[in-house]
Order: sequence, then structure tokens, then C-alpha cells
Amino acid sequence: MVRKNILSILFAVIIAWLSLADAGDFNKVSFLNFRGADKIVHFGMYFFFMSIITYENRNNIGRINVLFLIGLIPFFYGAFMEVLQIFMPTNRTGSVIDLIFNLSGILVSIIACLVIRPFRKQIIK
Repeated sequence: MVRKNILSILFAVIIAWLSLADAGDFNKVSFLNFRGADKIVHFGMYFFFMSIITYENRNNIGRINVLFLIGLIPFFYGAFMEVLQIFMPTNRTGSVIDLIFNLSGILVSIIACLVIRPFRKQIIK
């Protein structure tokens, strides 16, 4: 199971590092110095996280409700990261707004999967 999901595990480690690193390190990235950039980053990280999980488990996802259940994995992981930001001794703060952007990235990934799925089946035939 671990070997099958190695990309999603690696991406989860990257998310943990980005979520728990000192926020001052990211102020040096010039193209991210605009209002709301962190929300776009949250959306993108969790969109790709859910997309990777979906890709790695594409043969095991038979029904739509299974896809939404799998979406709980990155959602609760993101919630855990937000809680850690509150209690870790860094200059990071957890935020419900960040969690909403995480969730929106996950949901857009699920919608993209549902839109792409019929085309994938046509190509395989």
C-alpha cells in the first residue's frame, strides 16, 4: 500500500514542511508577495495533493462516494497541519480560511476527476 501511494506520501511530507516552516522564509519569494498569495498556494497544494491521491488510486475508485471519502484524507491532513501551526513554536498561525481554501482545492480536484473520468474510459476502449 505504501509503495502504491509513494507520490502522495512524498507530497504530504512536502506540505508538512511548507506548513511548519518559518513564514519569514517565504517572504523572500518575490512572486508570492501579493495579498492573498498564501490562499492560492493552499488551494494549489491541496488540489495537487488530491489529484495525486486520485491518480495513484484510479483503479480502486469505482463510485463517486468513494472519491469523496478519499477526499477526506487530504482534508483532515490539512486540518491537522492548521492545528499544528497553532501549537508549534513558530511564527505560523492556523486559520479556518486556510482550511476552506484547502477544501476548495480538494473539491475542484474531485470535480476535475469526475469530468475527466468519462473521457479516460473512452480512450481506454
